[in-house]
Amino acid sequence: MADIVDARTRSRMMRGIRGKNTRPELAIRRALHARGFRFRLHDRKLPGAPDLVFPKFRAVLFVHGCFWHGHGCHMFRWPATRAEFWRAKISHNQEVDARAVAALGAGGWRVAEVWECALRGRQRQSIDDVAASLAHWLAGDAPRLEIPDASDINLDEAAYGDDLS
Repeated sequence: MADIVDARTRSRMMRGIRGKNTRPELAIRRALHARGFRFRLHDRKLPGAPDLVFPKFRAVLFVHGCFWHGHGCHMFRWPATRAEFWRAKISHNQEVDARAVAALGAGGWRVAEVWECALRGRQRQSIDDVAASLAHWLAGDAPRLEIPDASDINLDEAAYGDDLS
């Protein structure tokens, strides 16, 4: 399928997408702050510069966009144009994410990831439910949390094509 806008317009649109302070991230920050949690933002001293850092709980939180991080949900589709570029870029993002999570775990940090589809997708949860899950995780000692849980994702062959194994 051909792009519906010209290359300059698409480039301008893509440049406008932020990596920090996104709507999902801001919503989670507001909800957790209202529940009494205090955190640091985007600590560049830690691997991956997590979106939220909870030093008291030795925990970090990443809020990932499904497209940019290649999530296996219905919100992710491989772009039809410049396919090689996008496969390399998104695969690199996934490698960087995996290295950051491994380094954080090795450093004694607990890691949570909230995916965009948890707040906006077909199986979206209310921000209160997501915040409650995060609060429960922070109070516990589980090393990892992923919202939505990977087992709740229905991999869509249209998104991954022949890459499903």
